[in-house]
Amino acid sequence: MHDPVALPLQEERASFTGDDADFRRLVTKGALLELITAGFYRFWLATRIRHYLWGGTLLGGDPLEYLGTGRELLYGFLFALAILAPVYLAYLLLGLAAESYKAFASVPLGLFFIAFGQFALYRARRYRLHRTAWRGLRFGMGGSGWAYSWRAMLWGAAFFASFGLVLPWAEAALERYKMRNTFYGELQGSFVGRGWDLFKRGWWIWLAGVLAIIGFSALVVALAKSGGGPGHKPDPQASALVGLAMLGMGLVAVFFYGAYKAIQWRWWLEGVRIGEIRATSDLRTWSYIGNSWKFIGWTALVALVGGLLVGLAVFLLTHFAGVRFEKPGGALPPAFLVTMGLEYLFFLLALGALYRIYFIQRVWKLVVRSLTLHGLEAAREVRAREGSADAVGEGLMDSLDVVGF
Repeated sequence: MHDPVALPLQEERASFTGDDADFRRLVTKGALLELITAGFYRFWLATRIRHYLWGGTLLGGDPLEYLGTGRELLYGFLFALAILAPVYLAYLLLGLAAESYKAFASVPLGLFFIAFGQFALYRARRYRLHRTAWRGLRFGMGGSGWAYSWRAMLWGAAFFASFGLVLPWAEAALERYKMRNTFYGELQGSFVGRGWDLFKRGWWIWLAGVLAIIGFSALVVALAKSGGGPGHKPDPQASALVGLAMLGMGLVAVFFYGAYKAIQWRWWLEGVRIGEIRATSDLRTWSYIGNSWKFIGWTALVALVGGLLVGLAVFLLTHFAGVRFEKPGGALPPAFLVTMGLEYLFFLLALGALYRIYFIQRVWKLVVRSLTLHGLEAAREVRAREGSADAVGEGLMDSLDVVGF
């Protein structure tokens, strides 16, 4: 009698069917509605973006579903304000009552908000998972946001003490906590990625960053000495050299950032497990880097157009509206200040729309289309698991202004 032969796990390619033009219209309309509603439309915009992203993501031929609402996010935001506002008020009163203690008070206040932010990160992920369904069954997440927060704080201290060297191990440890509390029905999640594996893939990026910081610090010290001592202006050539160095570092940083994010995505995706379900990714580094450059190019174009419009406005104001500018150092005409304010506002709206296009929708599409899923047959007869989540964590993230979409 022969032993049964283990069948190979089923492999299926993930796909993304969302249309780029539809998303551009979505975020453009959303930016205008945010302007009209003084920012309150952002909760409904985030919901619409998630409906688009989730609905366009097909795993095993079936789309994800997003079940959250804008009203839930608004309630979470208001609840977060009810928590954060008294903290701000207490800090303000402390500063007024004892000015000498105000600087000291800022240290525990800062630590509180860092811890609170990590708690909110965990709760926001928990909320999104509870509002995500696939094949009619929801995902879920347990665990404690505060337990995650103190872990993140300890790893954060180690990160600064080691000049960022422990980052791979910190990410692995925190992801293990999150994934072992993640569920799809009765299937429990896990994370098998190791910090050492991430370090081996990206150590050269860390080394380049450290060398860049050392080199730039040396340039700044040389610039300070080039003027002949305190109270003297630095040498113009040295100042130009530091400026060129800053520009060059910024341009090179785009490549290193894109390379790191691509490495990080592949490492994370291949380390995630839901029961026996796993994934492999062929996300290309240059695709991620190219996406970042597109964002930079469009941002530069929007800034250039904005500058030209301001110049045109100044020309029209001076030649046709009779507006006169005072001598250098004098007060600027109110009409010019209004024009600059409107230009700045629309630039911020355009920047927000570009960010959502290139760092949310395009990255999502790149990542999903890089996936090959293994063992999806394990999800055929999964039973539901009890549990729910509110929008408090999501609201906390939004009140701290770190919600991406």
